[in-house]
Amino acid sequence: QNTHLKSGCLQYQLYRLLNSHCFCLLKNGMGPIIFFLCAYVPKTEAGRCKWAAVLEDLERIKTSKDIDVSLYTANADEDEECQELVMRCFFLETAVIIQECHIKNCSKTQDVWNIWKNGNESFEKNKLTSTKSEKCKECEEYEEKNFAEFVQNFVKVIQRDCK
Repeated sequence: QNTHLKSGCLQYQLYRLLNSHCFCLLKNGMGPIIFFLCAYVPKTEAGRCKWAAVLEDLERIKTSKDIDVSLYTANADEDEECQELVMRCFFLETAVIIQECHIKNCSKTQDVWNIWKNGNESFEKNKLTSTKSEKCKECEEYEEKNFAEFVQNFVKVIQRDCK
């Protein structure tokens, strides 16, 4: 019975402390702001696709007329089990585009560089590691397609991953 009294006193003290702080925050207008920040901001960041920056850069380069290269292009509808390997293949092929842009002095070199950099950072940050499945192809096993088709499939694969 003695411990019940002590916990009851402690609960009452906590109640008074929280009650006084909450009302104080509501009176000066900070309470709703703090509540909004705690409730809303983390959800917006968590809901953002990790490939959003890459998608933005792909939109910028997709109409480039000075990138003329054939690239191994994975299919957008590859098995879910192969998704990471497909993404890695697309990012590896961006290195080919970077080389092509250096040779031809492309206007979109920086955007292509950003795609490659952001993709590699995301793979490292998320410690993505896939084991090769029998179903999954190597990059070189995919058909070579022109730049426009490559970007179109790349966008589809990212959008699929972000759902």
